[in-house]
Amino acid sequence: MDDAGYRIIEGIFNPEECDRLVDKLTPDSALRVAGIRNLMSDPAVQETARDSRLIDIASAFSGKRMIPFKATLFAKTGKANWLVAWHQDTALPLERGVNIEGWGPTSVKEAVTFVHAPTQAFTNIVALRIHLDASTKSNGPLRVIPGSHKKRILDDAEFAQWSRNPSVDCLVGKGGVIAMSPLLIHASSKSLADEPRRVLHIEYAESLELGNDIRLTKA
Repeated sequence: MDDAGYRIIEGIFNPEECDRLVDKLTPDSALRVAGIRNLMSDPAVQETARDSRLIDIASAFSGKRMIPFKATLFAKTGKANWLVAWHQDTALPLERGVNIEGWGPTSVKEAVTFVHAPTQAFTNIVALRIHLDASTKSNGPLRVIPGSHKKRILDDAEFAQWSRNPSVDCLVGKGGVIAMSPLLIHASSKSLADEPRRVLHIEYAESLELGNDIRLTKA
C-alpha cells in the first residue's frame, strides 16, 4: 500500500469467474437490497477469500501472510440505489465488546458485535474490493481521498477539512480489485444508469488477535 492508501489492480478475476460468483451470491431477492453482510460463512465467499491471488495482494500490504475475517456484498442496481457520504470504516467485528480507552462505541448487527477501533488496530488490516461488474462514472463508483488513511479522524472539523480535498473516482474493470486501508476516507454517489455495480468487499488481517485480549471474529 503506498502513501495514497489504496491501489487498483486490474484483471485479477476473469469475467466468467465474476459471473459464477454473482450467480451464487445474488439471488433475485438480493438485487432489491443494498447488500448482504456477514458473508464469511458462505462457502463461495470462503473459497474466494482464500484465493491465492487475493492472499498475495493482501499480504503485500504488510509483508506477512494475511487471513480474511469479514465479507460484505454491495449490490448497487436499478432496484437498489443509494449514495454514501464521506466516511472511514472504523468498526471491526469482535468476539466480545471492549472496555478499553480508544475503543468504541459498540453496536450489534445481525448478532455480530462491532466496535469502533483506534488507529493502531488498522495497522495490518486491508480491504479488498472485488469488482463483479465494471465500475464506471455512471454507476456510482467508489470515490476516495488519497492520503486520508493515516489515522482514525475523531475531530469533526478535521474530517470536514479532509472532505474538501481533491477526490478520485475509482474506475475499475470487471474482475479488478481495489486494495485499500479501511481508514481511507471514501464515498459513492447514486448510480445514474441501470447497469449494476456489484462488489464483494473482503477484509484481511495479519492475525485475529489484536492484543489486550481483543480478538476479531469472522463475519
